[in-house]
Amino acid sequence: MVDLPRAVAENLRLLCAELEGQLSNLQAYFEAPNEAIAQKVILRAGYSYNLLTRVQNAGLQALSRKRIKENRRLVLQNSALVARNLELITRMARRSLEHAEKVGHKELLRPDAYPKVIKSVRKILPEILPAFDAQDSSRAVCIGQGRAPLDDLYDRLFRTYTRDMDKSKHTEDLANALLAANEIHRIGDALQGISEAILSVNIGHPVQFERYFALRDILSDGDLDASNLELEPLAETRSGSAISSVRGLAENGDEFSAVFKDGQLDKVREERAGVKSWHSIYPGLAPKILSYKKSGQSAALLIEYLPGETFEHVLLNESDVLLDEALTALSRTLRDVWKRTINPECAEMASMTQLAARMPDIWRVHPDFRSRHSRIGSLEMPGFVDLVERAKDREATLIAPFSVHIHGDFNLDNVIYDASEKQIHFIDLHRSRYMDYVQDVSVFMVSNYRLQIQDPVIRQRVARVATEFHAMARKFAKSKGDRLFEYRLALGLARSFATSTRFVLDKAHANRMFERTRYLLETALACPIGKEHRLKLPIKELFNG
Repeated sequence: MVDLPRAVAENLRLLCAELEGQLSNLQAYFEAPNEAIAQKVILRAGYSYNLLTRVQNAGLQALSRKRIKENRRLVLQNSALVARNLELITRMARRSLEHAEKVGHKELLRPDAYPKVIKSVRKILPEILPAFDAQDSSRAVCIGQGRAPLDDLYDRLFRTYTRDMDKSKHTEDLANALLAANEIHRIGDALQGISEAILSVNIGHPVQFERYFALRDILSDGDLDASNLELEPLAETRSGSAISSVRGLAENGDEFSAVFKDGQLDKVREERAGVKSWHSIYPGLAPKILSYKKSGQSAALLIEYLPGETFEHVLLNESDVLLDEALTALSRTLRDVWKRTINPECAEMASMTQLAARMPDIWRVHPDFRSRHSRIGSLEMPGFVDLVERAKDREATLIAPFSVHIHGDFNLDNVIYDASEKQIHFIDLHRSRYMDYVQDVSVFMVSNYRLQIQDPVIRQRVARVATEFHAMARKFAKSKGDRLFEYRLALGLARSFATSTRFVLDKAHANRMFERTRYLLETALACPIGKEHRLKLPIKELFNG
């Protein structure tokens, strides 16, 4: 049972009662449009807002106390969300009536369409506080499903109003009628917000309505109990997917741990295909897929939970001994993967094409990086775009002599090290493919550097990891006769340094990365044509500071 502060609980009850009265009048208005009834709702704006403010203030006061437990914090935060959505429904009711009152020909409102759905919302109201108090997921889901009839009504009315606008002289009336319908339609969003607040308390972490259904469906498909689980966020990808750890009980009572990932259908499909490809190429490196579900344009995966820590965690928090151990295991694993998957087909990394595509995103965050062509005395300073275009032309003639199966998004947090087994695992595999291995090498090296921690000890560890990782990759390149490895790496590092700045708001750190980009481009372009194999990069200096 939820234990709310008295002021929060009382004002929530008053807000529900106030909303019931307003919805009752809203229903009465559409049964028989009447200005007096409309004004009863429109003039009540101040009271519902005051009740919301009281809930928020009481919640903030309780949250400000010392040593507040995390579950209580979640309860207080979500009680405020419930109150906010209740107050939003009162606003939508008022706005609907404001538009309805502007309709001169009341029959154009189609008032007979509304009472049934408004009545369905009124039936939901008495369920809200008991569901919150009892942490009842079933009731919470029913509250969120109250959106469906509102969606159906709006879809019908939208088609009707837009059709009538083509042949009616009362366009203004129809436009206001459509606006009134839209406000009632938006009540469904608020009901879903209330549902999500209750589900978040039950699960122990904020969760979206659709995501809860995806999680419930995928757990039931894997014979797992969705009624008693813990959800903890692990990451949110830049493609929009969300990743969480899930703990709970299987139907036989055994505990289980897994990783839940959901998002756009194409991205989740790519992840599934990537995991499958790794299982066929290098068993044990990628996690197992426990379950997969798709629904419309979204999909979800339940993936084996891998023991261990991300390489980022090891770099930032663990001892030098463990870091060396993890780096040795990673180097050994990568060399083995590259040797097993080497393919005589040439690979074009196209770093400069990738960079050119990302430049608008870089300019949006750091517009001052968009340097133009300039001259200092007799010294010509080409603009950054010019440098990229020239490097792009040069790169097109210098492809990798072979391809290997790469991770594709080889950041520190996509590498897991299990110290107990001294084993490496890969996660987030939706970009895996056969490609130039320099793609992974450059991304991994720069993902070390871009860490926004300026502690001197950490920066030294970053430089050491980058230097030793580079030495491993260079040795592999030499063993395979890849004479242009260093040149392609210069362009790959330039791309990764530059594109990483769009995620870094620390101006000094972003400047350091962008300066390295320009240096690498200028160094690569200064190398005489035909002598690219002689290029040597000052890796230690690049990754220090």
